[in-house]
Amino acid sequence: MDSGLAALLGAAVGSATTLGAAIVNGRAQARTQHAQWSRRHRRDAYLGALHDRDIAMDAVLDALRPDAPDLSDVDEKTGRFVTLAREVHRAAEIVILEGPAPLADAAERVTHASGDLSHVVRRMAENARAGDATHKAEDTVLAAERQAILYRAIKDFRLAARGAIDRTD
Repeated sequence: MDSGLAALLGAAVGSATTLGAAIVNGRAQARTQHAQWSRRHRRDAYLGALHDRDIAMDAVLDALRPDAPDLSDVDEKTGRFVTLAREVHRAAEIVILEGPAPLADAAERVTHASGDLSHVVRRMAENARAGDATHKAEDTVLAAERQAILYRAIKDFRLAARGAIDRTD
């Protein structure tokens, strides 16, 4: 084989190898970018749902504060809170299914704490509708305690999420 043909064949093989490597690297990079995008959107959706639910919960507790609360306002705000709490639970299920174990455990604790607080808030709203203020003071204290537990669980979730994101980026 003459040297010109060998050089041409070598260049063709080198180009094909380079092209193949570029395709493989491009696909790997696309998968990595998609995973980062997906992770970021799941995180943002979950944290956004938590934030919106927190605001709605505060609104319900504020509406229940007066001695004679406006029941239509309480009902409206409770409905929004319940809807947003369900969104948090739905988002938590995704984290539990797709996230690493420490993140899933933290999400389960948030879900449990949110459910405990939701139960107290609903009972407070039902008692307000019934005109029963006999447990209002103790339920207000219990709601504050459950709220503190929930906020600690959310803080733990954020730390676990940060750790999971740092390990995968």
